[in-house]
Amino acid sequence: MSEKHNDDENISDGKNQDEKMTSSDFQTLVNRDDLLRTEIGEFGWFQLRYVLIIIIPVMFSAIRNDYILSAAAIPHRCRIPECGENSRLDDYSPDWILNAVPGTKSGFSSCDRYAPIDSGSNGSLDYCPGSLFDQANVISCKDFVYANDYSVVYDFDLGCNEWLRALAGTVGNIGLLLGLPLTGYISDRFGRKVALVFNIFSLGLVGVIRAFSVNYAMYMILEMVQTVLGSSVYTTSIVLATELIGPNYRFVGITLLSMYSLGQVLMGGVFWLIGSWRYVILVLCIPCLFMFVYYWLLSESIRWLLVKERYAEARKIIETAARLNKKSISDKSMDALLRPQQEPLSGSGVRKAGLIRTVIRSRICTTPFWFVAGTFVYYGLSINSTGLSDTMYLNYMLICAVEIPGVFIGAFLLTKIGRKTTLASGYFFSALCNILFVVIPNDSMYTVRLIAYLLGKVGVTTAQTCLFLYTSELYPTEYRQTFLAFSSTVGRLGAIAAPLTPPLKQYWHGLPSVMFAAMGFLAGASVLTQPETLGTKLPDTFAEAEMLGKPDNRQNSEF
Repeated sequence: MSEKHNDDENISDGKNQDEKMTSSDFQTLVNRDDLLRTEIGEFGWFQLRYVLIIIIPVMFSAIRNDYILSAAAIPHRCRIPECGENSRLDDYSPDWILNAVPGTKSGFSSCDRYAPIDSGSNGSLDYCPGSLFDQANVISCKDFVYANDYSVVYDFDLGCNEWLRALAGTVGNIGLLLGLPLTGYISDRFGRKVALVFNIFSLGLVGVIRAFSVNYAMYMILEMVQTVLGSSVYTTSIVLATELIGPNYRFVGITLLSMYSLGQVLMGGVFWLIGSWRYVILVLCIPCLFMFVYYWLLSESIRWLLVKERYAEARKIIETAARLNKKSISDKSMDALLRPQQEPLSGSGVRKAGLIRTVIRSRICTTPFWFVAGTFVYYGLSINSTGLSDTMYLNYMLICAVEIPGVFIGAFLLTKIGRKTTLASGYFFSALCNILFVVIPNDSMYTVRLIAYLLGKVGVTTAQTCLFLYTSELYPTEYRQTFLAFSSTVGRLGAIAAPLTPPLKQYWHGLPSVMFAAMGFLAGASVLTQPETLGTKLPDTFAEAEMLGKPDNRQNSEF
């Protein structure tokens, strides 16, 4: 009897121990990543609806690049009052123009004219003889005649102030550099949804005000304010999509970049259709003011709500997501999710410091350069595209349209040949195309030269598609967001410098392209120093980050 009682007691203890183990295992398995993968589905109707909704603000976020067209260079020359000219929109190329303006290989000078002779007589708009000018004495322009009035160059009389004109893009990208930390604070403090609505509404509101700029200083100040307050629509949308979509479908978030590119194409089309930069900005920015309704259309990020321990709100969204995806979530799963997560144990402080010195330090020096090179070449090619031919709007639309296949090529290659090879190949290919653009003759092989230029944009877009993903996989979970944000922020230096490259053409036409090629080759070479992350476990600790690329760290790739 006593032995049986002991046996029953042992069996009971074993059952309790099994139940405890099962509960512990369950809590370990059901974490926030498993929520998307097993409980509500990685990509169902809930996620699809969400992505379709945020496509619209992603497309409109391309407005922040309108300076490429609104402050684009337009053909100009000296105004010749001796020939009766008194308007900035007089005939740009009258028959007599070479009597008053020195000729060049491409036509006539933009910034110089012949000195007038005080002969007591003047010409007219129809007839202006060379005898009115001292063609041995060349002087600089005081006033200008423009080929059209579509750009701020006409409105604010910026003829021959090429560096001042190009400064608009630099000022805008400085605003973007300042806007990233602001959006990060709003996103982490008040939520991803709030950050998105704040950015898209600010983008529209400041844009509408900027359309009524009365001088170039006002235009530039509002350009900076607009990018500080409204430049992070795309990045916030990517964060929202990534936090809702499971690992096997995260390429959906990457392909949102193609929607951003499509938005740039449509923006170029609106400029081409309407012409005047003021009306275009109004047409593009006014719809953004109505996107405050996204505060009610969108659900907040489940992960953010769980981190902030706002469990009641998280429960409602989880239940809605499960219902729309035709899933059922058990009470045990819900209870495990709606409790604070334990922080993962990391190595000792000494061990961390040692690893930072040996491994992570090299990545901290390398990954920011990838972002600098990527943004410099990406934005540089877009900005310089407006001068490829006389139809600058078509040029811009083409250079943006080729980004779309670049995005899908990058998304495909990521899972086939790896992150490292995709990123390096994108940089190398873009650099090669930029070199070809310089050496191919413009007169006899214009089409081939244009194709080389467009393919250069495809290459850098392919690299950009994989840049954020590969960088995030190189760092441990504890510091992943910090190092990724640091790399991205430093990378804005490339975007700040890119708008200043068009004026370099006055020294040599191929100088910007050679700079793009050099940055591409250097970035591609630096990628080769880092390990491949395709099929490896996402590192949670510094020790795991050190093991990246080693054979015993391989596993089935989730993406």
